[in-house]
Amino acid sequence: MVEPGPHGFSWQGGRVARFQTYQRIARFYDLIDLPFEYSRYRRLRPLLFEGLNGRLLDAGVGTGRNMPFYPPGSEVIGVDISPAMLLRARRRRGQSRAEVQLRQMDVTNLDFPDATFDAIVASFLFCTLPEEDQLPALKEVARVLKPGGILRLLDYTRPSRGLRLLLTRLWEPWAKWAFGASFDRHPEKYFEEAGLKMARKTFVVDDLIALVETRRQRRGVPTGTGCAIQLEARNGHAISTLRLPG
Repeated sequence: MVEPGPHGFSWQGGRVARFQTYQRIARFYDLIDLPFEYSRYRRLRPLLFEGLNGRLLDAGVGTGRNMPFYPPGSEVIGVDISPAMLLRARRRRGQSRAEVQLRQMDVTNLDFPDATFDAIVASFLFCTLPEEDQLPALKEVARVLKPGGILRLLDYTRPSRGLRLLLTRLWEPWAKWAFGASFDRHPEKYFEEAGLKMARKTFVVDDLIALVETRRQRRGVPTGTGCAIQLEARNGHAISTLRLPG
């Protein structure tokens, strides 16, 4: 069943806009997204859940495209700001081998106790959050994540140069209108302030889509300062990975 978050939302600025956007496009969302789902996203979604188990949060669950990839036997709660998106996610619960609950909730105001989840994932969520909501969202995610727990973000970035940069600039006005999305979000710059420690950043589609893994810091454990850049292969492509010690 779809359950509302009982303590409600702080309906301000960008949150109202996000709610209205996804209520408006929910019935068309899967159709609009279909070419990207089958050309890109479907092969990337399993990366979000590699090695995860226990109690998981799917933040910004949308229409439930991640559900077939939830770890079998895990307990997953999917939250989204839009009831209309959650109604479509409900239809996909049969595709999952996990125990799935769906709740209406804004990622900047999560109605869970501290340290509830073993891991949290968010796919293409932070590119839709306005800049002023990036840090509040990360602080809430860190709060409900267990110390040492994993946060994984799969999201768009802005290419640095060349044809991909040009195409992204041409595509961005439409993406902003349709999804409220921007390719110029950098949630990692808020990780330390939110109490999160970067573990790795992997470009999985050229320099356009990145998988970021971070962990909630344990009290008394200093953040590492060194880092290493290396090349890995993922799905047949050479990709760069930023790894930080610890």
